[in-house]
Amino acid sequence: MRYMETKKNEIQRILVPIDGSEPAFDAASLAITIARRFDGAQLYLLHVVHIDQILRALGIHSTSESYSKVVDEQVTKARKEADKWFERISKEAEAQEGMKITNIDVKGTSLSIAGEIVDYAEKNNIDLIVIGTRGLGGFTKLLMGSVATGVVNYAPCSVLTVR
Repeated sequence: MRYMETKKNEIQRILVPIDGSEPAFDAASLAITIARRFDGAQLYLLHVVHIDQILRALGIHSTSESYSKVVDEQVTKARKEADKWFERISKEAEAQEGMKITNIDVKGTSLSIAGEIVDYAEKNNIDLIVIGTRGLGGFTKLLMGSVATGVVNYAPCSVLTVR
């Protein structure tokens, strides 16, 4: 397991999933603070858009000829929206002793947003995920949002949830 390869109490890579909600921005602020304390820790920002929900709302099915074109358009649209969020977080990081965001990414998935976050963490050897407990979704679980719950249950590393 990746986590065991990292020295105890050493955090080198921190992932913050961003959806534009205030809990996500709070998570980013806390991640910046943590990164400062772990000299040289790298910050990764990730926005995942659930393509199937968007396509269903538009009445487009995976068998449709226009499917891949619409998927590309939706990811591009999500990237434009997320760029505003990323800029806000990047400015906050730079204001804190010139910290820089290491990687910013937008992914589209037809499966699970939590699963995409977990896969990203595995592929990028993330040591800590800092995630807001509630996102922009209309339906929330009693204590914690479904995406945060999925990440906590399946992440290959430690997860810090932020209210």
